[in-house]
Amino acid sequence: MFRQSEVGDFIMILCFSGTGNSRYIAKKIAAELEDEIVDVNAKIKAADYSPVKTGENVIVVTPTYAWRIPRIVSDWLFKTKLLSAKRIWFVMNCGSEIGNASKYNSSLAERKHLCYMGTSQILMPENYIAMFNAPQPDEARKIVVNAEPSIECAIAAIQSDRHFASPRSNLYDRFMSSAVNPLFYPLFVKANAFTVSSACIGCGQCVRRCPANNITLHDGKPVWGKDCTHCMACICYCPAEAIEYGKKSLGKPRYHFEAL
Repeated sequence: MFRQSEVGDFIMILCFSGTGNSRYIAKKIAAELEDEIVDVNAKIKAADYSPVKTGENVIVVTPTYAWRIPRIVSDWLFKTKLLSAKRIWFVMNCGSEIGNASKYNSSLAERKHLCYMGTSQILMPENYIAMFNAPQPDEARKIVVNAEPSIECAIAAIQSDRHFASPRSNLYDRFMSSAVNPLFYPLFVKANAFTVSSACIGCGQCVRRCPANNITLHDGKPVWGKDCTHCMACICYCPAEAIEYGKKSLGKPRYHFEAL
């Protein structure tokens, strides 16, 4: 096992998480490898693109947005120097599949002059209630339990300095990541459908959790701007369940990992 105490600043885990799935996976990896996590949410929120001292090996843990890593994450990676980095693994969690994300992760690695070590798919509870249904807590817990072998497999590959096994890449996967992804953002990733009810308690949790700084409080109520990334943090962490996404979220359970 690679340990920070044995090999110095060897591994850096970069984590972006909307509702906690990626954070959970990153913490599992960090516990096994005894290395630290860089909170990419906080970096993006602070517009912090300063160089990050990573060590030779970098692990990016992220959700899947429209069959690729989130655009907000790839933009941050493009702008941020990863000092001393030589190799990069991607660990992507999703509700169903990651499509052909591996191709684009490989291109990102090449652009960063890093050796691409592969992309691992981890099935975790769905959170994208702007379009799909999130599972009830009991079902979500079962999904997490079923994800453990995949997480352990990813950890074992990193510990052994091995490439991840190549993920599925059929015609459907290639179509979703290539043709659908660029259309998905302008057509669907919008904040204008978010509304807030009188149940809002003005706690500001939505403002604090928004990685894009796209929410402000006006008269104690959230107001959304135009830079939404659809991470679902605002709607899923709202303690009063006062936020809806038009009619699409009505009656749906809210999901964030910490509630399990």
